[in-house]
Amino acid sequence: MKKFKYIKISNTKKLRYIDNYFKKKLYIIFLPGFMSDIEGEKPKTLFKFAKKNKLGFLSLEYSGHGKSSGIFTKGNISIWSKDTKTVIKKIAKKNDFVLIGSSMGAWIAINQFSYFKSQIKGFIGIGSAPEFLTRLMWNKFPNKKKRELIKKRKILIKNGDYEYPITLQLIEDGRKNKVLNKKINASIKVTVIHGQKDEVVPIIYSKHVLNIFSRAKKKMVIIKNGDHSLSSQKSLKKIEKELNIIVKDVI
Repeated sequence: MKKFKYIKISNTKKLRYIDNYFKKKLYIIFLPGFMSDIEGEKPKTLFKFAKKNKLGFLSLEYSGHGKSSGIFTKGNISIWSKDTKTVIKKIAKKNDFVLIGSSMGAWIAINQFSYFKSQIKGFIGIGSAPEFLTRLMWNKFPNKKKRELIKKRKILIKNGDYEYPITLQLIEDGRKNKVLNKKINASIKVTVIHGQKDEVVPIIYSKHVLNIFSRAKKKMVIIKNGDHSLSSQKSLKKIEKELNIIVKDVI
């Protein structure tokens, strides 16, 4: 992979990203998940796909993620969605693009439709987790945990092999970013890919994502024995295959 770069957003904020620059070509834009960075197998695979097919590529680390500046626990969906919008405007500029969102990245990707309606030519959700902060966390917390979070304003949550610091402001901001009651009228191809054995996000969330898109050509792909990360070679090949179908339709 090419070397990572930094983009200065303000005097106190810089975000790390990777790109494959083309002035007038379709871009593949990959948005990673909660507490993820851009050194994983999915961004590596998608970067190689873009390079091989002479397409633009962009992926970023939101503030507080990876090696971007900022404190993770001060971030939230609104901030990370704004980070994404800013970097897309500065790097992809006016180019058309296909959005790929992994887990929380799918939620942030859905938020981008408010800003880039005409530029988004396709969307892939991988283990999509829109509104997970309310639906998969807060609503399932026992009352004792809710009281602890309200009192301390931050708690550690274990989910499968993962451990997350969850703040009260993150939960509250999540409520302001509801997307599952939205309708997006874009006439594009939308594919959701979910692991059959996802231990973090139930498959129903990918179905919820499809319901947002009222005019899209919709497709759901369930990967047998696939987990939440979908970073195995089998899963990555399937993601590439589905991306290729969308790209060929756009170009």
